[in-house]
Amino acid sequence: MSSKEEKMESAEKQAAIENDTDAASNEASGSIEELDELVEQQQKRINELEEEIQGVKDNHLRKAAEMENFKKRLQRERESVYQKSRENAIEAFLPVNDDLRRTLEALEQANADKSFVDGVRLVADKFQDVLDRYNVERIDEEGVPFDVNLHDAMLRQPASDESIESGTVLQVLESGYRIGDKTLRHAKVIVSE
Repeated sequence: MSSKEEKMESAEKQAAIENDTDAASNEASGSIEELDELVEQQQKRINELEEEIQGVKDNHLRKAAEMENFKKRLQRERESVYQKSRENAIEAFLPVNDDLRRTLEALEQANADKSFVDGVRLVADKFQDVLDRYNVERIDEEGVPFDVNLHDAMLRQPASDESIESGTVLQVLESGYRIGDKTLRHAKVIVSE
């Protein structure tokens, strides 16, 4: 082969090598771009899934908090219903207690048979024990300032003693009752002018 042909062949080989190298380089850069794009898509998908997981966690925590609030509200309502039922039951028996006390006073004033009076007193004391067990207090004090939370004024009249201030309970016509701070029945009273 002549030197020209050799050069030509060498140039063709060199061109073929360069073409192969360029093709390989293009193929490799194409693969890298595809890999970068694939990695980017996977990273987007990972981010989406992480956001979705965080949303599910937040939703779960919100539902758990709502459930806890519901339980607390239900417990408060149960306690309220129990307290109201207890108050209603006690309130229904208060007139019976008042009648027992009036009967006892009348029997004592009439000098009734001692054993009969003792029997009525025993029943009245048992009734009072039940009221004490449920922390029911009688409102029947005289000589105290009138309080709208405890008393119901039936009449205003001048006091027999000048030293008694206006707005003082002179006489209790019917006892009132309360449990703690809640008044079950206001005491019916006569108040000084």
